Amino acid sequence: MKVVVTGKGGTGKTSTAAALSLQLAEMGYKVLAIDADSFPNLARSLGLSDENVTPLTHNLELVRERTGAAPGDGWGLFFSLTPKVDDLAEKYGVKVSDNLSLVVLGGIEQPGEGCMCPAVALAKAFLRHVLANRGEFVVVDSEAGLEAFGRGLVEYFDLNICVAEPTVKALEACAKIFEMSEKLGVRESILVVNKVRDLAGLGRLLERFPAQQSFFSIRFDSLLEKVEREGLGIREASGGFFWSDVKVLARHVVSQARWEKCAKAR
Repeated sequence: MKVVVTGKGGTGKTSTAAALSLQLAEMGYKVLAIDADSFPNLARSLGLSDENVTPLTHNLELVRERTGAAPGDGWGLFFSLTPKVDDLAEKYGVKVSDNLSLVVLGGIEQPGEGCMCPAVALAKAFLRHVLANRGEFVVVDSEAGLEAFGRGLVEYFDLNICVAEPTVKALEACAKIFEMSEKLGVRESILVVNKVRDLAGLGRLLERFPAQQSFFSIRFDSLLEKVEREGLGIREASGGFFWSDVKVLARHVVSQARWEKCAKAR
């Protein structure tokens, strides 16, 4: 099953992606977590040192080897749009646990004048291969929305989880992401409202947004706040509300999985 986690910055998107990945792995499933954010933080949330993890799009030697060019080479139009990528998860993935590996991709949007074109070509080819061919759970921590992926990649996602804070602006942002999700063919969308302090107030707020997808709430967790303030991995908050609420979400994700593609690790 291929899951993309979206939402505005600061909503807890990366923390949710990390906790979901860890819990799926602890439930016995093979999981590949991918950080596709321009400002990657998933490694730290998974309890790894991000100093030892280089995003694939920043690995100039790799980009040059696989595409024939790299940012700064003066490559013009002459680089491969179909580089070899089927070995990247094994060669450049970082082992988090027996069942969980992480690949830090970096952002896949092409900024400005396109100086990142070879790197973006490598990143998108890797994502396409992973989403189309790998059988384990894949959890992608993305940019805020789905725009960077494009139709050719989005159609491979089975599930879009949009994380929002309990505010009108955040819910409006998720509503727009869900609209795009539906147009691009994502099979299911889930709204996750994070940092909830007042369930009754959340209910009144949600009345303004007719539910067209599953909905989960995650309670505000002072333990998680402390863990993140200290730069620790998300597992250190496993005794709090956040961890237990994400576990409910993880069980739902498993219930929606395509079992022929997500067999448990042996």
